[in-house]
Amino acid sequence: MGIDKESDIAANLQIGPTTLGMVRIFIEAEGVELPLDFDPEEAEEIAEEIRAAAARARAMAPKGSR
Repeated sequence: MGIDKESDIAANLQIGPTTLGMVRIFIEAEGVELPLDFDPEEAEEIAEEIRAAAARARAMAPKGSR
């Protein structure tokens, strides 16, 4: 499955700090629990990538659908 393919898979996403000073992204779907830990600098880079992707998606959206 590529990044630009639609999917019917539903998942829960949680993001928060760990007791060891890491940032955890926790993904839970049917039969899957995936904890992903990042140091704070990596987490900030991921946040920047998400913001940039959101801006590109917003620019691609049809006018009036926002």
